[in-house]
Amino acid sequence: MPSKRLSAVLCGLFLAAACSTSEPAAVAPSTTAGEEALTASEALGEYSSLDYCSLVDQRKVIGGGNAVKPPLASFEFCRLEFVEGANRYTVTTGPITSGQDPNNQPYDYGGSLPEGVSVQQSTFNEDTTCTRLLTFADGIRLSIVVTSDNTAPADQAARCRIADATVGSAAGVIGARRVGRLNLDQRSWGRVAPCAPLDQHELDAAAGAETKPAPALSGHSCIRGKVSFSLSVGADTTPGATEALGGRQVQVTTSGAFCQVTTHRPIPGTPERVEQATLSVVGVDGAPEDATCAAAREVAVAVFPKLP
Repeated sequence: MPSKRLSAVLCGLFLAAACSTSEPAAVAPSTTAGEEALTASEALGEYSSLDYCSLVDQRKVIGGGNAVKPPLASFEFCRLEFVEGANRYTVTTGPITSGQDPNNQPYDYGGSLPEGVSVQQSTFNEDTTCTRLLTFADGIRLSIVVTSDNTAPADQAARCRIADATVGSAAGVIGARRVGRLNLDQRSWGRVAPCAPLDQHELDAAAGAETKPAPALSGHSCIRGKVSFSLSVGADTTPGATEALGGRQVQVTTSGAFCQVTTHRPIPGTPERVEQATLSVVGVDGAPEDATCAAAREVAVAVFPKLP
């Protein structure tokens, strides 16, 4: 599916992450009817090591379709692409989020769920995207987003059928205590605490001297004032023009008021995937693009040398 459309769907969420194979691992015992309501940490274990792809049973989600490629397991999400009939679907499971969102509404899910767990739907882009939110007793939500190449509203029923199947898959894995953990090599950026590189005085000018790093719930992205830093996994594609910053080859791109600096790391044994580190700086109103990217380059020089 076109990358611009996926970016719009995931707007505002830190996408980051590097994945590899997963190891099934039991988390804290899940609840059954009559026991205490299930929280996200009880269901999923440590968020930073969660393998989101372990929540996706391809046979249940794809049904009679055919997978286009192996799922992309990133640090904060799992992306599955498949073809059904003449249409191509993309299912993104994750990240986990919290807080109020006026787009989220109650949804009458017909399947079985662990005690204290409910399902919400989102009205964001609801004509072209079907979003379900597996919501735990503590209010933390696991997002499930389904898009398709056919963006016609008439295809929404198929998108939502797939979203509901993915909810059922995740609920079944959680109930059976089969949630997996990421299996990361010793130098993986998935082991990096993303707020640590932002907590230095060299970033005061770009981020704001009084700002403090604030981690995302999933543990693989961080924001400090006007600067954000995320770690993820992506496809190994041929980069555009690159330059050297902070001892690494990077790409500098702009999107609206943002200037982003991205660098990559190969994943041993996984030639089609790379780990990504992305720094983003937002310009103040009226700031020229060159000034924002100059600040982003300065941040990259301070942050990227701290990566393994």
